[in-house]
Amino acid sequence: MPAECGSRALHVATCVHLPRVPFFRVVHGPQMNILANTVVTLTFELYDADGMLLESTDGPITYLHGGHSGMLPKLEAALNLKQAGDAVSVDVEPEDGFGDYDPELVKLEAVDRLPPEIEVGMQFEAHTSADDEHGSGTVFTVTDIADGKVVLDGNHPWAGKRLRFDCQIIDVRPATAEEVGHGHVHGAGGHHH
Repeated sequence: MPAECGSRALHVATCVHLPRVPFFRVVHGPQMNILANTVVTLTFELYDADGMLLESTDGPITYLHGGHSGMLPKLEAALNLKQAGDAVSVDVEPEDGFGDYDPELVKLEAVDRLPPEIEVGMQFEAHTSADDEHGSGTVFTVTDIADGKVVLDGNHPWAGKRLRFDCQIIDVRPATAEEVGHGHVHGAGGHHH
C-alpha cells in the first residue's frame, strides 16, 4: 500500500486505487474549494485607499470563477482555493483594477449635441461605427454642465485608484456544463437566450 493511502490528511476511511486521470479534485465533505469553473456566491465591500466605502452589494452576487470575465483577475486569484464562510481582503492597484486615469478620455461637447434632459451623472455609450454591438463602446459619464458645454468622462469612475475589496464567500458549487459553455452563471430553472 502506498504511504499516502494511510495518510490522515486525505480524510478517507479506505484506500481505493483509481486509474490515472489527467486531473482530479479532492472535495472534503460539504465544503468545496473555489477553482476554475465553480459558481461562487459572495458579498463584497469596495473601499478606496483612504478607507472610504465606494460600493457594497445589496445582497449576494454570483459569478462563474475561472477567467470568464466576471471578476477582476487579481480578485479571482485571491479567491482561488477559498471556501464558503471564508473572508478575503484584496488590495488592487490601478493596473490590476480599472486602469490608470486617461485624460484623453475626457471630452467637452456642446450641450445642444446631447439630449435635452441631460444632467450630471447620466451615462452614454459612444461607438466608433454604427455597426458596433451594444456594450462594445466607451461609456461616458456627464461630470459637469456649464456655459452651454458638457464635460464627458470616458474613464471608469475608479480608474487611477488603489482599491480594497473585502469579500465574504457565501457558497461555492460546481458549474453546470451549460454554464461553462456559455461562460456565465444561470439562475434557478436554467437560462434562456
